[in-house]
Amino acid sequence: MNRPIKKGIYIFIIFALLLGIFTGGVFFGYSQRPEIEKAVGVINKDKEKPANIDFEPFWKTWNIIDEKFASSDGLDNQKKVWGAIEGMVNSLGDPYSTFFPPGKSKMFEEDISGNFEGVGMEITVKDGALTIVSPLKNSPAEKAGLKPGDKILKINDEMTVNMTSDDAAQLIRGPRGTKVKLLIVRESKDIPFEVEIVRDVINIPVLNTESKPGGIFIIKLYNFGGTSTTAFRAALREFILSGNDKLILDLRNNPGGYLEAAVDIASWFLPAGKIITKETFATGDENVYRSKGYDIFNNLPIVILINNGSASASEILAGALQEYKTARLVGVKTFGKGSVQELIPVTKDTSLKLTIAQWLTPDGKSISKGGLEPNIKVEMTEKDKESNRDPQMDKAIEILMSTLRF
Repeated sequence: MNRPIKKGIYIFIIFALLLGIFTGGVFFGYSQRPEIEKAVGVINKDKEKPANIDFEPFWKTWNIIDEKFASSDGLDNQKKVWGAIEGMVNSLGDPYSTFFPPGKSKMFEEDISGNFEGVGMEITVKDGALTIVSPLKNSPAEKAGLKPGDKILKINDEMTVNMTSDDAAQLIRGPRGTKVKLLIVRESKDIPFEVEIVRDVINIPVLNTESKPGGIFIIKLYNFGGTSTTAFRAALREFILSGNDKLILDLRNNPGGYLEAAVDIASWFLPAGKIITKETFATGDENVYRSKGYDIFNNLPIVILINNGSASASEILAGALQEYKTARLVGVKTFGKGSVQELIPVTKDTSLKLTIAQWLTPDGKSISKGGLEPNIKVEMTEKDKESNRDPQMDKAIEILMSTLRF
């Protein structure tokens, strides 16, 4: 073989080696690129990210699923996004914050508008368990014997472990006439028991009134809804015209509602400018809600009945009147739900219900941390209920009959 041919072979070999090294380097570099760059079919992934947060594990998991997940139906990347957002919200550890993907968002809007069918009760996650805050008056839940503080272990055949209250609500609600089975744990019973409830149209009651001997007038307020302030004003007018001079405000099993309703109702009993509640935000900002100063009941003997089904706006009203010594609280400790949620649109058909603030009493006590303690503790036992006795109401009447001032 002559020298020019040998030289040409050497040059070819060197070129091939260099090309292989270059190609290998390119391939290695490409394979080692950030996981976010490997994700295909995803838009807006290059948007600005929070500083000092490593998103690499997220995108690596995304790509592993794309490459290895065995599914005959294929993958829906948008559902993966909704699931990721739900997981992010769940990581807050707040039972009142929830992401609503398409479908659930619409159902939640129907619920808060009052147009729904189901069993009629307020539920939440408390201490890791799905818990009944309160059944609504005359609802299927109340008629079935469910009580505040009951824990729901199972809905039909589905366990409630790690289930959000909103997901549970979607399982419990349903068309009128259909049935739902709940497995219940109650503190006073040794073993769980099953309750079958027939769903119905839920008509949320507002209040009712009653007169008792000795000049006692009772207002039983069931919720702080859109019509509560008007109904309460009418009840007070009825109280004045009745000639009675002592008032019992029954907030037992009242799960709350609108803050504005609690402020308006408290204003009938407090001078103008008195703090009713403070609303504190993550930014450190604070809103202070003060009495409008209707205050037409000077030195009126008032007792407020509370129990573990009294929550949210009920605790705002009761806490304010207790701390100003306008009323005494009789019963047992309240539920302890003192947070504010805002429904925020994320897309046109999804939304985020997020806790944005905490409620404090006028003295600065957090309602969420332990609820309100009564001035006079009176339990209501199962025997009392079975015998149709009401020792809490009896105590309230006793207090009002024994004193004109407190």
